[in-house]
Order: sequence, then C-alpha cells, then structure tokens
Amino acid sequence: MKHDRQIVTEAVQAMSFSRRSFVLGAGQLAVGGLLVTRMGYLAIAENEKYQLLSESNRVNLSLVPPPRGWIIDRRGEELAGNRPDYRIDVIPGRLADPDRTLAELNRFLALGPDELKRVRDEIAQSKGLQPVQIADQLSQEQYLAISVRQADWPGVVPSQVVSRYYADGAAVGHLLGYVGIANAEEYEKSKDPVLITPGYKIGKQGLEQELEQRLRGRPGARRTEVTARGKVVRDLASRPVTPGQTVQLTIDRGLQHYAARRCGPDSAAVTVLDTVTGGILAMVSMPSFDPNSFSDGISHDEWDMLSKDDHLPLLNKSLQGLYPPGSTIKPAVALALLESGIAATERVTCPGRVYMAGRFFHCWRRGGHGSVDMRRAVAQSCDVYFYTMAARIGMEKLAATYRMLGLGEEFDLPTPHQRYGTVPDPAWLKRKYNRKWTLADTLNASIGQGYMLSNPLQLATLSARIASGRAVTPQLLASTSAPQAAPLPVQPEHLQIVREGMWGVVNGAGTAGRSRLPVEGVEMAGKTGTAQVVNITRADRARGGSFGGRGVPWKYRDHALFVAFAPTDQPRYAASTIVEHGISGSGAAAPIASDTLLYLYDPAKALAKLEALEEGWGGGIQERADAAMTAFQVRSADSVPATTGSAAGATPE
Repeated sequence: MKHDRQIVTEAVQAMSFSRRSFVLGAGQLAVGGLLVTRMGYLAIAENEKYQLLSESNRVNLSLVPPPRGWIIDRRGEELAGNRPDYRIDVIPGRLADPDRTLAELNRFLALGPDELKRVRDEIAQSKGLQPVQIADQLSQEQYLAISVRQADWPGVVPSQVVSRYYADGAAVGHLLGYVGIANAEEYEKSKDPVLITPGYKIGKQGLEQELEQRLRGRPGARRTEVTARGKVVRDLASRPVTPGQTVQLTIDRGLQHYAARRCGPDSAAVTVLDTVTGGILAMVSMPSFDPNSFSDGISHDEWDMLSKDDHLPLLNKSLQGLYPPGSTIKPAVALALLESGIAATERVTCPGRVYMAGRFFHCWRRGGHGSVDMRRAVAQSCDVYFYTMAARIGMEKLAATYRMLGLGEEFDLPTPHQRYGTVPDPAWLKRKYNRKWTLADTLNASIGQGYMLSNPLQLATLSARIASGRAVTPQLLASTSAPQAAPLPVQPEHLQIVREGMWGVVNGAGTAGRSRLPVEGVEMAGKTGTAQVVNITRADRARGGSFGGRGVPWKYRDHALFVAFAPTDQPRYAASTIVEHGISGSGAAAPIASDTLLYLYDPAKALAKLEALEEGWGGGIQERADAAMTAFQVRSADSVPATTGSAAGATPE
C-alpha cells in the first residue's frame, strides 16, 4: 500500500523557522534580562561591599604600635626606656618559595638549626597573612642589607621598632618587672588588635604589669597602596600614635644600683625610705634576674639556673620575704614600755638567762650584761631586760605598738603579691591554732621571735616612724602634693628616749660600732638583729656546739638584720637590711646599710669602698652572673649521661 508523501512548501518552512527563532530569541532575552538584573544588583545594591573588597586588594591598613611609656626615677633618670630594634618578619601567604627565601635570608642572619626549625614550623602553622618573626635585635648593617633586597623577596618585611630596655639590669629586676609578648589568654581578654602586632610587648610582672594601662599608649594606623606582590607604592593616610605615659617613681636610680651592687654575693634585701615624704628611695632584692633576658626571651639554661638557685633570685624578698624581725623589734618594745608607764631609768640585772614560764630564757650574751636601763638595753640588745619588762605589760600592748609602727601592714603600692607577715596576739592564736596564749609566747614576741614575721619594707617603715615621729607611709609613685603624715599617738619624749638607745647601738658601746658613718657631722642610729631559723631546744644547749653559725649548713644559719636612720639630729633617711643566713646583724647587715646611707652623703667614698669589695667578690653583678652561668652550664654538661650512636651530644629539654 502506498502512502502519500507530505509536500513541504516554502511557506511551511518559513513558518517553522519563525517559531524556532521566536523560542530562541525569547530564551536569549530571558538570559540577558537575568544578566542585566544581576549586574544591576551587584553594581547598585552590592556596590559598597565589593568596593571594600577591591580596596582591600589594593590598600593595606596596618596598626602602628605606640612606644611604651618610660619609667624614670625621682630626678628624671631612666629606669626603663626604649631603644631602636631592627627585626625581620615574613608574611607566609606572600612567600613565593619559603625554603629558598629562608636560605637567602640566612646568608645575612646566620640563624642556627633550632631557630630555622622554629621559623619553618611557625610558617607551616601560620595563617596566610599572620606575620612570623624571623629575627630581631639585628645590627643596622643586617637590616639595611635585607631592606635593599626586599623587592626580590616578596613576603619579607623588615621593620624598625622600639624594644624595652633596662639599663641597670638585675638591679631593677624585682622593682620594675619585665615585658613580654601577649599570650592567647591575654589577647582573648582584651581583643586589642595591637597585642598581635609583631614585636609588641606588654607588662608581665612588677610595675610594668601593674601600670600597664598608663604605660601602653594608643596605637596609630597607616593606610598604604600596595602592589599585588605587597610592595608599598605610596602612603594614603595615617593616624598618629599616642605614646604611653612617662611614670616617675620616688626611687633614686644611683642609690638603687649601688644598694644592689653592695649586696654582693649574699641573698639580701635593702630598703631605704625618705622619712619626710615616705618615698621609697631604694627597694632591692638580690640576687635578682635581668629583666632584659625575660623581655627578649630567656634561654633554657638561664631559666634553669635561676629556678634552681637556693638564694631564690626569682623571689622579691623586699615585699614577699617574711622573716622574724629578731632584735630589730626592741626599739618598738621600748616604746610600748614607755607608753605603759615604765620608766627608762628602771634597771634590770642580766645574768645571761632568766627563769620564767617554767623554763630558762637565755640572753644572746651568755655571761650577761649586768645591770641595764632602757637605753643600754637597746644599745646592747639585752634579751633578759626585754623578757622581764614585756612580761609586765603583756602582749596586747606590744602588738598594738608593733602595728602602729607598720608591722603586719599591707601598704597601698602598685606592686603585686605583697605579703604582710604576722603580728600575733591572744585572739590571733586562738583563731589560727585554737590555742591559749602563754607567757612564753609573749617573751618570744618581745625579742622578735616566735610567731613574729615581717618583710623588709615593714622594718624600714618601723625605723622611719620612730625617726620622724609620724605615721609615714611608703610611696613608690612620685607626687608633688602628698600630705604630711600625721603624728604618732605617743609622747614625743618617749620617742626621743628610743632614738637615744638606737644612737648608742652605733655610736656608743652598742652592737654596731663598726658601722659608723664616715661622714663629718652625720651620725647614724640603728638596731641590729639576729633571727633564728631553727628552734634551739634544751637538749641542743646541753650538747653545746654551734647554733645558727658557720658550723651549720647555710640554710640553717641565722638571718642577719639591721634597721637604721640618719642623721640622728634631724632624721631624713631610714633603712632596713636583711641578709638571709648572714649569721650576724652587726657583721653582715649593718655594714651594707651603713655603706648604702653613705652613698647619699658621699657617693665617691661609698663607690671606692664598693669597688674594693667587688674585687674580692669576683666582679660586679653582671660579671658574677656570667661566671655563674658558665659554671652552671659546665655542671649541666657533666651531669648528662654519655650516649652512643647518632644521639650522642643530644641534650634534654
């Protein structure tokens, strides 16, 4: 069967083509409309967003960290300042070939294997645009050599910044503290972007930490046009930085440095106060640490040496060291006796010991002092006199006088971790140990032993209040409007009697006659003290031998103490000195205090004495520290067990 073939005419073809053209044209029109609509949306509605993104590809916005405020002494001399520092950072996301770039940089930097490993690890872990420090404290020649080649090394960022510098090193370590890079916790707490700026450091300890907000300042900003490779084309705009405030202290820089040197190899603390203003002129704790080492990044060896030293260089003894005040408390006892109605002329016979509270209490002089009145008892530090008299007035009156003179007090200072010790009394003992106070407790407290504990600043305050007759309060921040301290609520003639007893300690037949000031017309008054570290029992005395002296290990020897003021006629300076395990207040502590006060009157004479002493000590602070580090490294190397094979020479962390 045949089918008729459909005849396609020209008209049919034209109609079919027109339909296809219409459909295709409609599709093109729809797509074109969508494109136009999208382009309009991006150009109008999203204009600001993409303009900012485009700008960020062309413009670099960076923070300019502010210079840290200086810390200066009472005369305007630098205690903590800033110095230029050249450093090199890299931006990992802009490095074309990290290994090649590091190799070329190292031709100028000479980094060791450990440092190179540290840099590679940080680059691998870093986010693209987060800077990684390559090196700091470069010489100017190194910095310039890298800077002129910067165009050949995309991602390498040389910069000139300022870093913290402590000219007197360890002499101000505990006083000022140090700065360091902010950790993650500190950044999360403040969210301040300047904290993650390369090389920026904040206060980590001491005054640097406590005064952080005053010293920090406000960062500036810089907008620069850069190429795709990060090269700066031109500056567009900038906002100036606001430097940190300069903070002035009451410290005398020369005296602070001298006192630190004068401590020599001893574990000691020296504090000097202005008896008129209460200003702290020196507050030294030795041995100490060099704050420059901590700020720049302390080595493992130096940290190990400091942390293992039995002289505790990481402890601020001036504020955190607590010691029995020993016989330095006796001027306060004498004042309490006078205020309780006991006459200064009343005498006590000292045979070398006295039987009280069911046992013998011994005087430091085994043969006794004979008949003594108050002035002589203070000058010669007669224990039996103070045992006898303290039993008559009781502990409450003693404790009240101790507190009035500054013991047990926490002072309002911009310093962290101040320990204020103990002034015991019956209520305290009941609360602390649920025990009843006894006469024996009073006798021990009357010679600065038993539960008595104080820090060196409190002892300097005690001396300053006795010397001035006023409730002098220690100050560390300089002020031109500090009010005069109120008079102590005691009879002025009673204070004068106590001062006369302290005059006799140094200038009469007292315990510190070797420490008189070698200055014409200037006399120093003081009080020696020796504080037992371990209790001496009746059995110990029966066996005889050495107690707390050179015949026992260093850590069991008695502490040596001395408090002083000068001049005696119109007191202006007060001081305290503690030499840990120094055995004798007159032999170890008093000479340090005397030389330190001498510096205030005749610096040249004081320095001449010091230089002679340092020759016998093996040099100054830094020379002895360097020698100690060398010896420590030798001991550490000798203690590493020998190994074989490829691990030979490896050292543990």
